[in-house]
Formats: sequence, C-alpha cells, structure tokens
Amino acid sequence: MPSNLVLESCKTLADNNLTITFAESATAGSLCAAYAMAPESGKVLKGGIVCYDAILKEHILRIPPGLIRKYTPESAEVTEQLCRKLKKLINAEVYVAVTGLTTPGGSETREKPVGTMFIHMLWEEKSIGLREVYRGNPEEIINQAIDRVARMTLDLMRDLKKKN
Repeated sequence: MPSNLVLESCKTLADNNLTITFAESATAGSLCAAYAMAPESGKVLKGGIVCYDAILKEHILRIPPGLIRKYTPESAEVTEQLCRKLKKLINAEVYVAVTGLTTPGGSETREKPVGTMFIHMLWEEKSIGLREVYRGNPEEIINQAIDRVARMTLDLMRDLKKKN
C-alpha cells in the first residue's frame, strides 16, 4: 500500500492533469510501484526506467562514463543527468530521478554514508536537486526517499496554485 504522501501526490497530480515518470537507481522500481498502487495511477503515471547498475545508466540513458567515473553513479551530478536524459525518452510533465546508497558496497565515504539519497526533479522551468541522508535498513531508506519525492511533487503543486 502506498503511503498517504504518495496517495496525496497522485491525487494532486491528477487534479492538475499532470503526468510523472521516473529514472530509478537505488529505489530499483519501488517509486514507480508505489505510484502504480494509487487509484489515480492510470491518469498520472507514465512509467519508469530502472538503472541500478552504472552500465544501464550509460547504455539506456546515455550518461557519459566519464561523468560517472568523476562523480560516482550515486551523485547529484549523475542524478540530474538521469533526469534530463529521461525527459528525452518519455513524454511527461514531471520527471524524477533517484540515486543513492541503501547498502554498503557502493561509493560510500565518510561524507557520503549509506543512507545518502540524491533526488532530482524537472517540471516546467524548475530543476530541483536535493541530497538527504536517511537512517534505517534498505527498505526504510527507500520508503523515506519515496515519501520525499511525493513531498516534492506536492510542493510543486502548491507553487502552481500560487501562480494561478
């Protein structure tokens, strides 16, 4: 069952006739699955691409290998590029990319511990990136990231209401 934030996000997207699509690394399809379980999913969800391994980021979304080597697959820079490349593949209004570290064995460091998640969202002229560190097991980290994406979409919708 999706969280209340995801349900509210889907309803708000549907109420505003907006669609959403995802490029997921660390969340491995969980974000798309959460949105798919909302009653409005047929109106808002375009789908998503799971690119957990760096080679998929390179081959499917055409992220330059040099960018991945320079910044690591789990970085703000790669996440933003995933979002921008997603926009070229799938037609939607809201684009979201997520990378991060839910388990040891990736690019974790003292400055980027396990639990670090990168989210990037594109909508109209807005480009919003964030880095947050969550605590818990992999499922808890992923669920916190999903709720953060839902909050980001709700914040965008509030901005839309203010404009109109």
